Amino acid sequence: MKDGSSFIMKRLTKEEALDLIKNGDLKELGKMASARKKELHPDGITTFVVDRNINYTNICWVDCKFCAFYRHEKDADAYVLTYEEIDAKIEELLTIGGTQILFQGGVHPKLKIEWYEDLVEHIHMKYPQITIHGFSSIEIDFIAKISRISVEEVLVRLKAKGLASIPGAGAEILSDTVRDIIAPKKIDSEVWVDIHRKAHKLGIKSTATMMYGTVERDEDIIEHFDMIRRLQDETGGFRAFIMWSFQGKNTELLRLIPEMEKPSSNRYLRLLAVARLYLDNVPNIQSSWVTQGPYIGQMALRFGANDLGSTMMEENVVSSAGAAYSMAQEEMVRLISDIGEIPAVRNTAYETLQRFA
Repeated sequence: MKDGSSFIMKRLTKEEALDLIKNGDLKELGKMASARKKELHPDGITTFVVDRNINYTNICWVDCKFCAFYRHEKDADAYVLTYEEIDAKIEELLTIGGTQILFQGGVHPKLKIEWYEDLVEHIHMKYPQITIHGFSSIEIDFIAKISRISVEEVLVRLKAKGLASIPGAGAEILSDTVRDIIAPKKIDSEVWVDIHRKAHKLGIKSTATMMYGTVERDEDIIEHFDMIRRLQDETGGFRAFIMWSFQGKNTELLRLIPEMEKPSSNRYLRLLAVARLYLDNVPNIQSSWVTQGPYIGQMALRFGANDLGSTMMEENVVSSAGAAYSMAQEEMVRLISDIGEIPAVRNTAYETLQRFA
């Protein structure tokens, strides 16, 4: 490994980033990522958001091999939430001071743009104080196809009804070689990037994500980072990067490749630090305590993360695959304070709403 201090001063190349993943000393990576984090966030504030994941349907035709959440339309436990059920979930969120819903589902084979417009409008009109952060690029792509309209029109129409931003779900690893194995029905990596490009150009901000720990190589991870960095150079539309490890319980992928090992905490922190160094134009990096647990989630704040994510009032997707961690706001505040940083509640736009010190 080369001397890491020089990397802080200039943009990492793909070759340098790959060397850090393969050969970097973990403690040194933590120091480098912390230095980069301090450059971007010198005030020492670490944020989190009070929100709720609402999965409006678990019906999905994409059949991703890494997913334990989806159901087919005729399955006994398949569902599409009613407005009343969605309203009840939002009311519960409001009672704890929540400001955002992460709103996404399976890729339903029959729901068209009008259904989504009506739903977004209902939520936005009834709960204008709630930010709708919803619909992955895969959902948007299929809504366009089944409705026989363009992706741009889907985005324009949903924005007009109250959609504020879109999540980065569905990225997994932005390598078509990997995607063809773990999710062969999903959109190609370039299509994922282009939908976010179109959203950004329409003034719809988004997040970028990565799920690692399946069949990808280190080179695929670097290519994933690079695709995000290049689009961010072009549009500036990504607010944050969120990374988590594959959760294999109950998934077809683990049944197909039973020898697949669960990624270690060392691996998570290593990749997180390199992400912070490589994605020099993405302002926020989120810790994935949901998959890593609260204490590795806290450790991630020493490896470049400046955001502890969501209090996660409800989460159905990764919990279906075996992740079972939960965390109250008070514990988030304690974990952040314990490492000498200032806890703060934020909104979807990463604006501070309340500081705790």
